[in-house]
Amino acid sequence: METTSPARSADRAKGAENTRTLLIADDEANIRRVLEAIFKKDGYNVLVGENGLHALELAANNKIDVLITDLIMPDMNGVELLQKVKERHPDLIAIMITAYATIKTCVDAMRYGAADYITKPFDMNEIRAVLKRAVAKAEEAEETSTPSGPVAPRKKAAASFMTNSDSPAMRETLGMVARVAPSRTTVLIRGESGTGKELVARALHQQSDRADGPFIAVSCAALSETLLESELFGHDKNAFTGAVTEKKGRFELAHGGTLFLDEIGDIPAPVQIKLLRVLQQREFERVGGTKTIKIDVRLVAATNADLEQLIKESKFREDLYYRLQVIQIMLPPLRERTEDIPLLVEDFLHRFNQENGRNVTRITPDAMSAMESYYWPGNVRELENVVERCVVMSSPDATSIGFDLLPSMIRDRAPLAL
Repeated sequence: METTSPARSADRAKGAENTRTLLIADDEANIRRVLEAIFKKDGYNVLVGENGLHALELAANNKIDVLITDLIMPDMNGVELLQKVKERHPDLIAIMITAYATIKTCVDAMRYGAADYITKPFDMNEIRAVLKRAVAKAEEAEETSTPSGPVAPRKKAAASFMTNSDSPAMRETLGMVARVAPSRTTVLIRGESGTGKELVARALHQQSDRADGPFIAVSCAALSETLLESELFGHDKNAFTGAVTEKKGRFELAHGGTLFLDEIGDIPAPVQIKLLRVLQQREFERVGGTKTIKIDVRLVAATNADLEQLIKESKFREDLYYRLQVIQIMLPPLRERTEDIPLLVEDFLHRFNQENGRNVTRITPDAMSAMESYYWPGNVRELENVVERCVVMSSPDATSIGFDLLPSMIRDRAPLAL
């Protein structure tokens, strides 16, 4: 019989005060039943879709805070479902479940907004821990921002690699950040998914004379053309069906501060034109409006896309490209700066010990060697997830993480002991 710990009881009490709606999409009935029972017990309002289309219908008629979806479904795969649900619920927390965890599928899931992924067969404590972490991050973002105010700088330990690094490549990047930050020049940050592009953007903001102003972040890949235009520039009342009130856009909210546009390569052509005008004129009109609004915003953009190739394919404007890349900062992938892995692991251990009431102080040498040999397709974000899972899955009295606790994909690439 399952016993309920005081910590879990506290979690449920907190959840009762602010119940989140969780949508489960999976074509396997047993998995749906188990997940529904578990998360209802944990205090969530749970909706269940027997396939992608059914889940999409539920998302259209309900406010959804969390999506847990299978990757492979007969009518619509999980990535497609995530993209469509994100159009209606852009702040959605999403977790992907898959029995076929390849590098490409995992990276695609993260690229389109999944906070994490779980491989089948999964442990219920693991999926609980992953969801708890994702919700905690969302709550932190809610606490540090308001609909009309600034977003406070992130102060998590993972940001330490923005001030300390044993990697020559990363030290060069940090030096460029320090030189560029005081200016109002537009910056383009490039690098693979999960390398920490938003942390660089925040560092540019925090080291500038705009640090007391707002830092506003927008994921361009998560929104459709119509939603993105309204999100960036706002809209007047009755600008379109459903626009019952006036809404300020992110440019207005970022006035006097920094606007960070992530995945800039995914911006549709019509929005690119309007963005170019803002960069040139420092002014715009809301959707459906005629009043010209002047703004003072420092723009920082980021992408993992090949913008030069997109220009050749006429999918990205060349004039916008040159406006964005006045200063270009390249973030090296984690596999090219393995010197930073021990530092990052130490910081992550400190954070997840505090969050989970643990006292894990070290990684065993064989486990660290395996981590330094792994390819890390998800970069720093993937490393963060792995460390958290290891902390959560370790014994309550454990003080170290051993090789056996690492995911199989890392153990399988470990160097053979001599």
